[in-house]
Amino acid sequence: QLQLVESGGGLVQPGGSLRLSCAASGFTLDNYAIGWFRQAPGKEREFVAAIRWNSGRTTYADSVKGRFTISKDNAKNTVDLQMNNLKPEDTAVYYCAATSGLLNLRIPGAYDYWGQGTQVTVSS
Repeated sequence: QLQLVESGGGLVQPGGSLRLSCAASGFTLDNYAIGWFRQAPGKEREFVAAIRWNSGRTTYADSVKGRFTISKDNAKNTVDLQMNNLKPEDTAVYYCAATSGLLNLRIPGAYDYWGQGTQVTVSS
């Protein structure tokens, strides 16, 4: 069974850091692209970052560029999201998703598989 599981969420003060991890089971991430999205209460799910596994090419939302870094670990079959200089507006449930397609990676509908999400709360 194909499955994505996120981990690493929690409570952090403004300016702090967290590292999220997305682990894939039941399939390898070769030929897939992995995206991170987030959804705050009452808001639509929004794109955060994505990486194409084979090429390693990355793309980021403007709101996180320079603060967040997406990376992959071939040996572990995981994709991490390093989040630095966190702000209260980064508070949301963070989801990872996988797609084997070539559609726009910033669109949630482009993805075939989704994890259950992990809560990130930035508050003093």
